[in-house]
Amino acid sequence: MTILSLEQRVANKLGLKLSSVTATINLINGGATVPFIARYRKEATGQLDEVQIGQIKETTQKLLDLDKRRETIGKAIADQGKLTDDLRQKLAAADTLTELEDLYLPYKQKRKTRAILAMERGLEPLANLLLLQREPNPERAAQRYLTDAVPTVADALQGARDILAERISEDADARQRIRNLFEREAIVRSVVKKGKAADGAKFNDYFDYAEPLRRVPSHRLLAIRRGEAEGFLTVSIGPAEEVALERLDRQFLAGTGTAASRDQVSLAIRDGYKRLLKPAIETEFSGLAKEKADAAAITIFADNLRQLLLSPPLGQQRVLAIDPGYRTGCKAVCLDAQGNLLTHTVLYLFQSDNQKQQAAQVVQKLVDQYRIDTIAIGNGTAGRETEAFIQGLNLGKPVFMVSEQGASVYSASEAARAEFPDHDVTVRGAVSIGRRLMDPLAELVKIDPKSIGVGQYQHDVDQTELKSSLDTVVESCVNQVGVSLNTASAYLLRYVSGLGPQLADNIVSFRSQHGAFTSREQLRKVPRLGPKAYEQCAGFLRIEGAKNPLDNSAVHPERYALVERMAADMGSNVVTLIQQPDLRRQIKPERYVTSEVGLPTLRDILTELDKPGRDPREQLSVFEYDDRIRSITDLHEGMVLNGVVTNVTAFGAFVDIGVKQDGLVHISQLADKYVADPKTVVQVYQKVRVKVLEVDTTRKRIALSMKVN
Repeated sequence: MTILSLEQRVANKLGLKLSSVTATINLINGGATVPFIARYRKEATGQLDEVQIGQIKETTQKLLDLDKRRETIGKAIADQGKLTDDLRQKLAAADTLTELEDLYLPYKQKRKTRAILAMERGLEPLANLLLLQREPNPERAAQRYLTDAVPTVADALQGARDILAERISEDADARQRIRNLFEREAIVRSVVKKGKAADGAKFNDYFDYAEPLRRVPSHRLLAIRRGEAEGFLTVSIGPAEEVALERLDRQFLAGTGTAASRDQVSLAIRDGYKRLLKPAIETEFSGLAKEKADAAAITIFADNLRQLLLSPPLGQQRVLAIDPGYRTGCKAVCLDAQGNLLTHTVLYLFQSDNQKQQAAQVVQKLVDQYRIDTIAIGNGTAGRETEAFIQGLNLGKPVFMVSEQGASVYSASEAARAEFPDHDVTVRGAVSIGRRLMDPLAELVKIDPKSIGVGQYQHDVDQTELKSSLDTVVESCVNQVGVSLNTASAYLLRYVSGLGPQLADNIVSFRSQHGAFTSREQLRKVPRLGPKAYEQCAGFLRIEGAKNPLDNSAVHPERYALVERMAADMGSNVVTLIQQPDLRRQIKPERYVTSEVGLPTLRDILTELDKPGRDPREQLSVFEYDDRIRSITDLHEGMVLNGVVTNVTAFGAFVDIGVKQDGLVHISQLADKYVADPKTVVQVYQKVRVKVLEVDTTRKRIALSMKVN
């Protein structure tokens, strides 16, 4: 049997070229990050993107884990003296962990089962005799095995059937037959537990529910599992029992056996399936279904998070940020163009006319004194009323409603306490609102992504997988946009390729002690930032106003000499080359191809020279809600309103229309055509026009449609 290399197995599983996979694995093993490989090693990988590189990394680790488990199992069976050549070959050929565990199951040390007890009582020969199905009189044969521990014929036959039941349930072929049946025909069933209907009313869609497992959407399965976890639903997964037993009968019942022996084996098959095999495969498929549902939910969350992190930034402007509140007042802060806190105060807009007039004077004074460019208002409680108040002052400044999701989490976090040790949570929350308008990415990286509220059932999915996926998204977004080396917080820097928390802190400390960085080369002086870390991070860090303009670009320092040669060939220098598009257009990239640098990298360099340090995010535009709408009671069916998509799920999209409670555009209402996947139609932060279909003020539910014509 041919043993494939790790690289070939990965390539086969992913359908990628072996050369690309081999190069990628070598780069990863050499300490390269996914963003670095995708951006700066295109020639080596054959221009694989981040997703493909991430898949290679994940698949490689899974196969290494599989091989480790294969070795462990082989040794365990060998130690028992039972590792035959045939079994060794089967272990070597096993392509999944499930196949390996099936092969190991008969040899696995286990607690004292009914079968083990029967074997200890000397009943295994009787079980073997019955399995041959040639014995015409099993009762007479069983008499030979009676002892003090096995006093009756019935006890002997029961013990023999227990051995057969376990043997059948552990048979690799039988398990695969039942597994295949589950895959094709398993039904998910849920029923409400007795006496739980009233308390579990939110799960009433699943009180008497059945659907083929292969067709259950992820959000529905996660909802059912939540109902089960909270004690309201009883859930089962499985195919029709008679069909499963028929499959096993065909495998284990001999066509020419004696009727009496066949009856004994038939009883063992039924017991083995119901007591052992079916529960085991049901548990397996329940886990697989959960993994699949988790993966779908995590993908949705990751896609939404990416869109949110890459939402348009305001940029460096002076901002008045307001965290609205009725009883306790509105906390207002002024931030400079770098997001530094200048001052803070409280505005009382809803207590009395006198306080409202005083607040108006304070706002005007803050705008004038701190030369405010833009006003940010949190979209939570009292947000629309605060917006109306600010708009009524006619300040001549753009006003933005900003999502408060996660602001309270940030304000009470260690990160916020470290940034603002002398200010309370209300000040920190208002600062976060202002900063996330200026640069959503830079601010949101400080918040646990689960608290941002752009997923579905995020607390029900595998938390390790969720964190890994979301961290990957944050890392990808940070490196796609690039980071200002002289203004970025440690929380942002830690996501830069090759850095991490310790080096990010070291960079901030170095910056505090020595002043702003004037070149990327200075990074080499940061404590513990070695050559590999420098290679990985340098291209993603920007220095505005640097003497070398390439330090404010995505051109990697390893290619500076190449750009300088291009400029020299044009009879110019780098600064002039960047300033003169006509000069750049004369460059023939084919002239600069080498064994290390190909056309993909050269085209990237020329594109970057067109606009060094450009922000790939879209430009921010002012959005206005309908002035008629302040709360859910202002809505009525048929209204057509402006809205902002706040969350995309498998079943539709949630849209903020300015009434605190987001409305749902069901997947069937997203477009005039059939929509299989909502994210093909909408994305987080997208501005949309929606029609109100239904308003339920009691349950605070709003049904919307994007079919407005």
